[in-house]
Amino acid sequence: MDKIDQYLQKFKNIKRSTSGTINIDPLQRGGILTDEARAALMEWGDGYSICDFCPGILDQVKTPPIHDFVHKALPRFLGIDEARVTNGARESKFAIMHSMTKDGNWIVLDQSAHYSSYVAAQRARINIKAVPNSGSPDYRTEADGYAGAIEEVIRESGRSPALALVTYPDGNYGNLPDVKKIAAVCHQYDVPLILNGAYSVGRMPVNAKELGVDFIVGSGHKSMAASGPVGVLGVSKEYSGIVFEKSPTNKVKEIEMLGCTARGATIMTMIASFPKVVERTRHWDEEVENARWFSSQLERLGLIQMGDRPHNHDLMFFEAPVLYEMSLTAKGGRYFLYKELKARKIHGIKAGLTKFFKLSTFGVSRDELTTVVSAFDEIINS
Repeated sequence: MDKIDQYLQKFKNIKRSTSGTINIDPLQRGGILTDEARAALMEWGDGYSICDFCPGILDQVKTPPIHDFVHKALPRFLGIDEARVTNGARESKFAIMHSMTKDGNWIVLDQSAHYSSYVAAQRARINIKAVPNSGSPDYRTEADGYAGAIEEVIRESGRSPALALVTYPDGNYGNLPDVKKIAAVCHQYDVPLILNGAYSVGRMPVNAKELGVDFIVGSGHKSMAASGPVGVLGVSKEYSGIVFEKSPTNKVKEIEMLGCTARGATIMTMIASFPKVVERTRHWDEEVENARWFSSQLERLGLIQMGDRPHNHDLMFFEAPVLYEMSLTAKGGRYFLYKELKARKIHGIKAGLTKFFKLSTFGVSRDELTTVVSAFDEIINS
């Protein structure tokens, strides 16, 4: 048998084991495709499918209507002057950092920032100063912390940081910091501010100009009901010429975009879902109400919700001493919770976690949330 043939059968008819479950995975809730996106996926799934009538650069394609999406709809949605579609939020962050800084510059970002914010800065060869959060149980990020971090950079380097970044909300606790205050502090030092909205853009109303930020980043596969990897990038007019600089050798191509980014199913599923994504942001208050109700029910069972209280986002982090104690003697050990939830067709809490875990209630109906609460009740009190 040819060495490769032994693997070929394995690659046929691959199915997801989580189909038909209630999904509370925070990485996945906001990226679940709409019916319209699933239809678009079938129509546009071929490689380079959008390039039948390409004028040389992705965002100028008019058929399908990518130009209108990128240059008209998306800037209005983000509350920013110019927008692009990228291959993910981390690529958006790197494009900003790489174009706006030089080797040895500094960026100030929150301690709770996603690891990809740190890696993007490291790839751009810039130094990092972290703004500490308040620690347990709130883990809050305050504007004063940005002032302190910027002052530290000035003392250490003799100049202000080139950039600052705030995570809104952070990916662990779902905290929503006061971005307006943070932006005001940064601008006092002439430091442009990036808003990482990977868990907010597409879930809740977010307007860059109203918040006072200079850049906004979003994730299509985390929060805009799109196939991944795909993201969005918004830039204020003041900096758009820097971030979207054209190549001197290939006149229509933008350097930081490497010419073109999403070239098929990713951007088309994002566009297809966009009307419903816009609509769901108008019902954010209902999502927050569901999240708070769910949190109160789990706390009634002995779990402790960390982070902002009352909570203002669907992403939540729980400490679960009662489940941890059970795992010490339960069959399956620390995997018992995952197995118990799986048996009840509930997916999303990582296998092996009992003492601490995070989840999301975004787009989960109250009836489904009641089912999840009942499952935890059964597991704890059986």
